[in-house]
Amino acid sequence: MKRSKFDFYSIRFKSWLYFIIFTVLIVALIWFLQMFFIDHYYEEMKVNETQSTAQTLKTKYYTSPDTFESEAMSIAIKNDIFIRLDTDETSFVYSPNNGGPSSYYSYYTQLYRAKEKLLASELKSISIIAEDPNTGARLLVYASYMTSSSDDDILFVIAPLYPVASTISILRVQLFYITIISAILALVLALYLSQKISIPINNITNSAVDLSKGEYNVKFEGGHFTELDALAKALNKASYEMQKTDFYQKDMIANVSHDLKTPLTMIRSYAELIQDISGDNPVKRNEHLQVIIDETNHLNAIVSDMLTMSRMQANAVIINKVNFDLVEAANTVLATYHILAEQDGYTIEFNKPKSVYVNGDINKIKQVMSNLITNAIKYSGEDKVIIVNIKRIGRRVRFDVIDHGAGIPEDELTHVWERYYKTSANHARATEGTGLGLSIVKSILTIHNANYGVESKEGTGSDFWFELETVKAPSARTFSL
Repeated sequence: MKRSKFDFYSIRFKSWLYFIIFTVLIVALIWFLQMFFIDHYYEEMKVNETQSTAQTLKTKYYTSPDTFESEAMSIAIKNDIFIRLDTDETSFVYSPNNGGPSSYYSYYTQLYRAKEKLLASELKSISIIAEDPNTGARLLVYASYMTSSSDDDILFVIAPLYPVASTISILRVQLFYITIISAILALVLALYLSQKISIPINNITNSAVDLSKGEYNVKFEGGHFTELDALAKALNKASYEMQKTDFYQKDMIANVSHDLKTPLTMIRSYAELIQDISGDNPVKRNEHLQVIIDETNHLNAIVSDMLTMSRMQANAVIINKVNFDLVEAANTVLATYHILAEQDGYTIEFNKPKSVYVNGDINKIKQVMSNLITNAIKYSGEDKVIIVNIKRIGRRVRFDVIDHGAGIPEDELTHVWERYYKTSANHARATEGTGLGLSIVKSILTIHNANYGVESKEGTGSDFWFELETVKAPSARTFSL
């Protein structure tokens, strides 16, 4: 599927666009904050810094008076500020230019204004913005009482406020270069990320198109992102399942065609024999008619099993669960095999308790038992012995059907429940089957939430089993009229 080179709805274009918009918004926010708020924040920051310096000087003055002078001078030089301490006896000045007369007279007016404002205020400290009469520079003048109990000792700190206009000019140049670099980086990263995202998605899309055309062996590849890898993995699994379903469908059609063709051929052949040869011979005619009846019954069994499987796969089977005696149900099923046992020499051993009750669809469970017994008869050994066991295991009851046939290879045990699956072992069949019996068993037991399985060893036979939860036996009054 070809896409337009400038597809405005593609992930590649939109991821690039969103990345650029995000970068533009961030840069614009930086410009706005720097240009419109720098003056306010700078003064506020300077006031907080001056208050912190004053507090440090106060603490030093009372805790280490011997080192106060050197500390004050160091702070004045380091921070380029003017410090003056007025006491009731004298004044101390600490200035970056060593506190010369020029400093005192330059700041006298600002100091006097600050002192007057402090004395007139109920606050313990004040700060004002003033102007240096010599340079015209803006100054931050801070005044504070040394202690809360005395109005005689006052600490003054004068800090220059550097020209904000020149600072903004410098920042504007810097931000210009930052904007250019950010835009270039954003463009490169957006193109890189959009490629990393869009290319794997395009590959997955192309593979999906091939899959829709029936190419089930297509491979999906993710890349760079966990979500894409997970998507590719899920699609690969779906492709495999579709391939397997397609194989089973074709295999089922082939098997059904073969299973339907054989009885239809037999019916036609024997019908022609009756028409051409045995029509006037009652003995031969009856034999040929019996073959036609048998093949018709086989054909009917195939269609019936196919219909049952179709309903189960469509979840159209109605389950009528009741409490019933599993032993009694098994006796009913085994009764239908007495004729087979008498005519063909089969021995069916039935080991059972007196009774055990379960909850389920009695007809469906009978079908399961019948299919398992029929399967055992098909694959029984030369001794023609079939063992049917019913035994309690805790709160469950287990039903086993055991034969002494050739057994099933270990690597094929999990496949015996599949439709039309035939093991690689060479079995001699006593009767013909539809190939759907065990698959129907699996579906019915799954609906009943029953445990089931098969245990087999080549040369010794197989044991097909299932387990159901037991329920309490009904009281005698349940059956009273």
